[in-house]
Amino acid sequence: MTQADFSTILPECLLAFYAMAALLFGVSAGKDRIAGLIVWATAGLFVALALWIGLSGEGARTGFHGMFNDDPFSRFAKVTILLSAAAVLAMSQDYMARRNLLRFEYPILITLAVIGMMVMVSAGDLVTLYMGLELQSLSLYVVASMRRDSAKSSEAGMKYFVLGALSSGLLLYGASLTYGYAGTTQFAGILSTLGGEAPIGLLFGLVFMLSGLAFKVSAAPFHMWTPDVYEGSPTPVTAFFATAPKVAALGLLARLMHDAFGSIPGDWGQVVAVLAVLSIFVGSIAAIGQKDIKRLMAYSSIAHMGFALMGLASGTAAGVQAMLIYVAIYVTMNVGTFAFILSMQKDGRPVTSIDSLNMYSRREPLKALALLVLFFSLAGVPPFIGFFGKFYVLRAAVDAGLVWLAVLGVIGSVIGAFYYLRVVFFMYFGKETEGLDRGMAPVQWVMLMGSAALVALGIINLFGIEGVAALAAETLVR
Repeated sequence: MTQADFSTILPECLLAFYAMAALLFGVSAGKDRIAGLIVWATAGLFVALALWIGLSGEGARTGFHGMFNDDPFSRFAKVTILLSAAAVLAMSQDYMARRNLLRFEYPILITLAVIGMMVMVSAGDLVTLYMGLELQSLSLYVVASMRRDSAKSSEAGMKYFVLGALSSGLLLYGASLTYGYAGTTQFAGILSTLGGEAPIGLLFGLVFMLSGLAFKVSAAPFHMWTPDVYEGSPTPVTAFFATAPKVAALGLLARLMHDAFGSIPGDWGQVVAVLAVLSIFVGSIAAIGQKDIKRLMAYSSIAHMGFALMGLASGTAAGVQAMLIYVAIYVTMNVGTFAFILSMQKDGRPVTSIDSLNMYSRREPLKALALLVLFFSLAGVPPFIGFFGKFYVLRAAVDAGLVWLAVLGVIGSVIGAFYYLRVVFFMYFGKETEGLDRGMAPVQWVMLMGSAALVALGIINLFGIEGVAALAAETLVR
């Protein structure tokens, strides 16, 4: 390993050294007594690394003979991953401590998962891809079942592990087929062997890898684990599942499609378009009957991943740009929404029933207004920033000649608006009930209000995000 190689992977190395040091410190200093300190230190490190990566990186470079990429695309994804992980850690500390769930291993496992995600979005080789993916997955299997005295949490961890192992098997089988036909595991080498047409065996490898990654992004019809895992996991873990891993999986999918199979977008674009349509309609229709807000957010995430995949399906730089803008907006909306969900409790016990929000606006008008803004944005109601996220991906699909996909996306968005507006209806016009406890942890309040403000006023900063996303997309789609 040369100095140039080391410099490309320096942020990941720093996080790995920190995780090992925090583990030793936690074991030797009393384990869970210092868990809160490790949570805040980890969140601070994530923010510092995000600022460093975002402000210091220039141009594009590769390390380890093309196995690892450091370019504007990976930096955009890494900053989004780090900031969303920091936000979730910060707002979850109070929740975990109140319910005796705060273990010193929790922030360390999140750190290891984040390292895996950062490797995923920088992968330039099938081996690097798999290493990052498994490091993320193994960490998430554990945090999903952290609440060991809960049958639902144990069930969530087991389901996630079994289906995650299946997806890894599909991915590995596809990678082996790709290696067998291309003769190399490097994305650049695979691209050079394709020309303008791919052998049938290589296409089979591509489809298997797409199927494996569709599990990770919870795209239909590979979404079956998502509602149960979202419901059964501790709510802070659910908040993490709904943010950073989605960015990493979509970033990896875009990296693989364009860096390794960029010369045949017509072949994989059809598959991604089908995944997008199925995700939008399955997520939107299945969410209508949900009574648990965590399950509702699970189906919401499936539908939103469909819209993000719509941008990728276009096979153009504009489509990748739209996808990046969409996931950045999606993460912002979900951080605020889960900050609210973390505060939902009755007599000190966590509550996730949507019925508990009946006439919530009378008791907490400011928090109800913030959630209204976030849900309107998730539904794509103008002038909130969620509308512009959907507008970008729909425009990318139309510009790529996928008008049918854009039309179906609009129909799915209209269907999906129902379950968001239903929650808002309960808050403002529902039946009078005892309702939820008043109060909210300061960090959760800041996250809720800050996210709602960004959603309401985000159009001011949208053009800045657009420029950064455009540079990242142009680096990937050459």
